[in-house]
Amino acid sequence: MFNIRKTVSYTLSAGLLAAAAVVSTSAAADTLNGAGGTAIYPVLSQWAQAYQKEHGTSVNYQAIGSGGGIRQIKSKTVTFANSDMPLTPPDLQKANLVQFPAVIIGITPVLNLPHVKPGQMVFDGKELADIYLGKVTYWDDPEIKALNPGLNLPHMKITVVHRSDGSGTTFNFTNYLSKVSAKWKSDIGANTAVQWPTGVGGKGNAGVAAYVRRIRGSIGYVEYAYTMKTHMTYGRMKNMDGDVVSPNMASFQAAAANADFTKTKDFYLILTDQPGAKSWPITAATYILMRKDTPRAQNEKVLKFCNWFLEHGQSYAKRLDYVPLPGRTVSLIHHYWKTQLGL
Repeated sequence: MFNIRKTVSYTLSAGLLAAAAVVSTSAAADTLNGAGGTAIYPVLSQWAQAYQKEHGTSVNYQAIGSGGGIRQIKSKTVTFANSDMPLTPPDLQKANLVQFPAVIIGITPVLNLPHVKPGQMVFDGKELADIYLGKVTYWDDPEIKALNPGLNLPHMKITVVHRSDGSGTTFNFTNYLSKVSAKWKSDIGANTAVQWPTGVGGKGNAGVAAYVRRIRGSIGYVEYAYTMKTHMTYGRMKNMDGDVVSPNMASFQAAAANADFTKTKDFYLILTDQPGAKSWPITAATYILMRKDTPRAQNEKVLKFCNWFLEHGQSYAKRLDYVPLPGRTVSLIHHYWKTQLGL
């Protein structure tokens, strides 16, 4: 009798495990797993909530930085990734990946300085590079005062805040500094992670924002949505044409107007330091990465989500001051999906 009960017990356990496996498989089928940049997270999280409400599919996204997202999509641990640094066509081919833009972002200098309000401080590229090189170390330095003659700047030490993780935001920030400072280009260069000459590191845009809010006399760089969401003090910028512009959708759009994806392969385009009187100098596209060898059914589900946010999710982007992609670019993306993924 004991043996019979034991057998029944095992049979029931096996049945429950099998049922659990079916439920788990069903749940997994209704979940998209992604990872990558933190700059897109404010709008991606809203897209995910709205998409789940409308279609019942949840989007599980780990905001771990562009570098982490690239590593995860290459190692096949996620079905899509995000990066603010586009991969070159040879790198994509080598890794069996595709990429396409999702939205346009703006990267903004932020600071914590007594009596300085949002938009009062003006920076240019050389000044930012010298601060991050550790050459300009106090807020009343002549280089800063020359750009801000009307501000009462304290003799306060500057604390530089940068990203500690692999970051597409860092790539675009350092790419811009490399374009405007020969010293930065030769000594530091542009990448998702660099050897910072000075400063403290925060993880993600949120980590940098948290440090700047906490440390008096600090300066950092974050995606504009984080600036607005946390009510940070941001700086204006002198652009390539020598005009002082504020970070907002209009200045991001002005820079993005120079983006002609028809002349690029795999949408590889960097938008920093664009010409135009109204152009914001640290503007970028942020990209979705996918694998060509992912099972067709999984890629179809990812593209269904991507098509939804490209076609129907742009109102969320506008509210957070991201720049939606123009219709002609969306059409190019649809064609790219067909040619590269067969979908």
